Amino acid sequence: MRIATLALAVSAAAAIGWSGMGVVSAAPPKCTDLGGIVDANQICQISASDPGYSMNISYPVDYPEAQAVFDYVKQTRDGFLNVAKMPDGRLMPYELETTEAEFNSAVPPRGTQSVVFKTYQGVGGAHPLTFYKTFNWDQGLRKPITIDNLFREGTAPFPIIFPLVQAEVDKQLGQPVAIATEIGLDPTSYQNFAITNDQLIFFFSQGAVLPEAAGALQVAIPRGPVDAMIT
Repeated sequence: MRIATLALAVSAAAAIGWSGMGVVSAAPPKCTDLGGIVDANQICQISASDPGYSMNISYPVDYPEAQAVFDYVKQTRDGFLNVAKMPDGRLMPYELETTEAEFNSAVPPRGTQSVVFKTYQGVGGAHPLTFYKTFNWDQGLRKPITIDNLFREGTAPFPIIFPLVQAEVDKQLGQPVAIATEIGLDPTSYQNFAITNDQLIFFFSQGAVLPEAAGALQVAIPRGPVDAMIT
């Protein structure tokens, strides 16, 4: 009869919600929930180590989309610790370091706030990996900005963005290293980005657009060529 009991409990909870009585919103996420300490700059600092691993993560506690950032940090932390605490014959301690950087834009049509996470992770593979995760926030509309809603519907920014990114990658690497056309024109390749007054900055995790040997890439292009397409 557990199913019937559960159904009654759900019905009772719904009735309370509909009547407006006894509804308690979820508590906001806290740095201390992840074993961290908030510093003077409102950055949560999370550290843990033992002979088998070391872990350091930082994130801003005052970013507007607090729950999404908290969930990402928690997932990153828990995933690493689940692997790092497994007994094995490792030769070197496992390592995870996640740092944050923040960017802002005040140029119309939107003021924006961005936070970029860069994670260096070594868990016994052939070599460590570096990957990115970004969050962008529309200060006026109070909602997340993604690569899917950054540009106006019906525009075609990526044929403009791709050659600008390719030129900058060649410059950084000191030689032509071609990004495959199907990757360079794919919007999902650009899902990690930040916005400033005069630039769009794209962050490519190791192996995302070029072979892993090329490393992780941070590529800034001028906003001007696509500014009119931004919503």
